[in-house]
Amino acid sequence: MDSDEGNAQRVPLSQRPDWSDVTPVPQDDGPNPVVPIAYKEDFVETMNYFRAVYLADERSPRALWLTAEAIRLNAGNYTVWHFRRLILEALDGDLHDELGFTENIAKSNSKNYQIWHHRRWVAEKLGTDATSKELEFTKKILTLDAKNYHAWSHRQWVLQALGGWDDELQYCWQLLEEDIFNNSAWNQRYFVITTSPLLVGLEAMRDSEVSYSVEAIVAHPENESPWRYLRGLYKGDIESWVKNPQVSSVCLKVLSAKNNSSIFALSTLLDLLCHGFQPSQELRDVVEALKASGPNDQPDPDLAKTVCCILEGVDPMRANYWKWRKSKLMSLL
Repeated sequence: MDSDEGNAQRVPLSQRPDWSDVTPVPQDDGPNPVVPIAYKEDFVETMNYFRAVYLADERSPRALWLTAEAIRLNAGNYTVWHFRRLILEALDGDLHDELGFTENIAKSNSKNYQIWHHRRWVAEKLGTDATSKELEFTKKILTLDAKNYHAWSHRQWVLQALGGWDDELQYCWQLLEEDIFNNSAWNQRYFVITTSPLLVGLEAMRDSEVSYSVEAIVAHPENESPWRYLRGLYKGDIESWVKNPQVSSVCLKVLSAKNNSSIFALSTLLDLLCHGFQPSQELRDVVEALKASGPNDQPDPDLAKTVCCILEGVDPMRANYWKWRKSKLMSLL
């Protein structure tokens, strides 16, 4: 019987001649199970026969077929997946077909750890022959769920282990064109510019990436991702971050707009000030104007403390955090 046929046409294993030599092994829940689970009949029978072949260590085509049945009934059973790998190795199974099998299972289980672990095992066995398939597979999953952690993790593994970097930066650009708030795509873009052997490295790409992130910030200052990305471009080089006029300029531009999207501009400015940044008078005036419109309009010569006070008001969810930041400033003084 084709394993994809409906349950209504399913012939019980106990009625199949090719399984007549197998004695099913029932699940042992002990003499007095507290809360016995009401499994469906086909699940009970499939697992009873699986236990039999597993205990006998039967690595045969029918055992491989049985693991597929068990996985379709419960894709999270890691023992079944493990035994399936042992059988595939013993039979020298077609691993390209196995990629197709896992893709079918993933259609309704795309966040199942066992599927992704198995998929990586298969791809690792196939080597670079699997590169394009794996990149395309993750694209399909990410089309359905752009933030699927498993798909992103697998994609990064594929790139590092099997290659396929050529179009990855373009792929990140495409995803961000579709949704500039896609933090996973921002993370992948950073991964590419810092890891790809085809690019010239973070420092060499910094200017163009700063411009890209600043443009995204100006368009959507309430989007935290490009702010974090901008900071990440200076990882290990805080001095250059503080001295780059584009960073303070984008803060000034956002704060001058006097809209409700100032939280990340203010928090970035606070970090700049804490690392020795000397603000212009224009920037001071803009911040003081924001303070004047707040609950406490008393001027403070310490601009960093002023920023903390403003953040307490505009970011009430983290008001205690900004109070703590202000107290740390005062203790330093």
